[in-house]
Amino acid sequence: MHADGREVEVRLILDVVEDVLKRSTPTIVVATSQETLDAIDEKAQRGELVGMLEALAYTIHKIACEISCKCTGGGDAHATTMALLNTLGSYSWDAKVVLALAAFAASFGEFWLTVQLHTVNPLAKSVALLKQLPNIFEHTEALKPKFDALNALIKAMLDVTKSIIELKELPQEYISPDTPAMLMAVSHIPTAVYWTIRGVVACSSQIVGLIGMGHEYITSTTEAWELSSLAHKVSNIYGHLRNQLIVCHQHIVKRLRIEIILIELPDLSDQRNYEVSIDILRRKIVILFISDIDILHEELAVLMQIYNESQHGKSERNFEVVWLPVVDRSVPWTETKQELFGHLASSMPWYSLHDPSLLEPAVYRYIKEVWHFAKKPLLVVLDGQGRVVCPNALHMIWIWGGLAFPFTSSREDMLWKEETWRIELLVDYIDPMMHQWIREGRFICLYGGEDLEWIRKFTSVMRKVAVEIGLPLEMIYVGKGNPKERVRKINTAITEEKLSSCWHDLVMIWFFWARLESMWYSKVQLGRTIENDAIMQEVMTMLTFDSSDEGWALISKGSTEMVKDHGKKMVDCLSSFDNWKENVEHDGFIAALAGALVPYHTDEHCTRLILPGTTGVIQEKVICAECRRPMEKYILYRCCLD
Repeated sequence: MHADGREVEVRLILDVVEDVLKRSTPTIVVATSQETLDAIDEKAQRGELVGMLEALAYTIHKIACEISCKCTGGGDAHATTMALLNTLGSYSWDAKVVLALAAFAASFGEFWLTVQLHTVNPLAKSVALLKQLPNIFEHTEALKPKFDALNALIKAMLDVTKSIIELKELPQEYISPDTPAMLMAVSHIPTAVYWTIRGVVACSSQIVGLIGMGHEYITSTTEAWELSSLAHKVSNIYGHLRNQLIVCHQHIVKRLRIEIILIELPDLSDQRNYEVSIDILRRKIVILFISDIDILHEELAVLMQIYNESQHGKSERNFEVVWLPVVDRSVPWTETKQELFGHLASSMPWYSLHDPSLLEPAVYRYIKEVWHFAKKPLLVVLDGQGRVVCPNALHMIWIWGGLAFPFTSSREDMLWKEETWRIELLVDYIDPMMHQWIREGRFICLYGGEDLEWIRKFTSVMRKVAVEIGLPLEMIYVGKGNPKERVRKINTAITEEKLSSCWHDLVMIWFFWARLESMWYSKVQLGRTIENDAIMQEVMTMLTFDSSDEGWALISKGSTEMVKDHGKKMVDCLSSFDNWKENVEHDGFIAALAGALVPYHTDEHCTRLILPGTTGVIQEKVICAECRRPMEKYILYRCCLD
């Protein structure tokens, strides 16, 4: 805020500043899409932004000139920073830092605009000649350390500035200025602003230094080291601010009561919505179903089925579900999105927020930063007093359904202590026939992948072996995680060629793999690792099967007698059945097959583990289920389309 009482909308200005800094890079000029240009025009035409920048233009220009003048003279960085703070003395702390960044962005943007265009634009060429700007592209390698350090410092400055703004935006009705958590957080702001503006001075000095300077300055590494050192300091300040913000958010959530949630009860008979009293949630376990409006059909269908089954036959529900749709507030809310939201809310058998915009900003930030909501849905469980008893019950509900009640982390831990790796855990009641086959003592073979030729070879050799020794065998194709049209076509081929049984409902296939992923995440959430958890080792092996490009098979008898392996090894081993069939009578088929597979295992192997984006922190260390060595971590972007 300015001394005359005018409010500076710092977040609006920061959006433009960030856009300038992101585009100000030493890259060759590339064509900009019309969509990007439209987005820039939309920002420029926002009335409140234009009016505010008109009022602040002189101040921003004055600061930019002051920075340029003092940096050109080679003045002391501390003295320059204090002079700038004095110039900005009438503004609030958040406005000080944003206006300083705006002044820097204007100069920085002009510099890079000239550098980027000087090879294609005559005006830029002449300006670059007058300023004697070096040809950045000719000195890419020499300047890389300096620009890397410069970019790191700019990122740290933006992070600190965003955190300062977030602190200012915290709702005073839930956290007053004299709250210890807030007092501690605010005490960091002056130092944070000082070092951010100090960073502005350092970055500006580097750019000024490039004007008219020769090869000696370009190849100097001293400035890069100084920038890196400053970036490290500003990053540490950012870390302290983020920690204090988390403490403040935790305080807010303690103050927030369930009454802030305006809910409605969908009447599914005629699709109308009726507001209901918040009293219906009092003293009940409440599950907050947190998602965006792009919910997977399979995810919602299975969750609704589990919810309906858990309520069946009960005279009074002992828990309630409330949908909190979390939408990106920076993206316009369109009529199409409103229609999708309305359709989802009216189809759900539980309560939902009346309007996504009613979600308090503090709650929105807490959901994002503390509960780590990104894309995957969360089921956060509150007890009768509104306390969080499980940060995400989705995994345990996927695994055990209603048996997971009351959906606490301690209940999840207890359920795992009672579990063993068995076919019932793997399949649950996805296929009711499975349990009958187990009772009848049949051999059950699950197999998957998308290689139809391998499927034909495997089912043929597997059935040939079973017929030869009289195994009562049932084979089921369980497809691949995120099944699409290819899996549907394979299902059709399997049925037409009578290769085996399969699950024609792709939701069943999706749920089979979703449960396995949930087992992984549930174990991670409880702090388990491959080294100390046998079930986690088995789950990881199944997930690596699904992550590979080849087929795989698992064969079991009863609950716990199992053998599994990659497709080629399994086919090769079964094809050489004559070499080990004499062991079947003595050891049993499962043990004999496991022994016969041993020679096919070598030290040379390549295992992939592809896990979908999820909540929480990505594990830094994952141990291979085969060789027990740490796996290398890569980033993979994969489209869900076939």
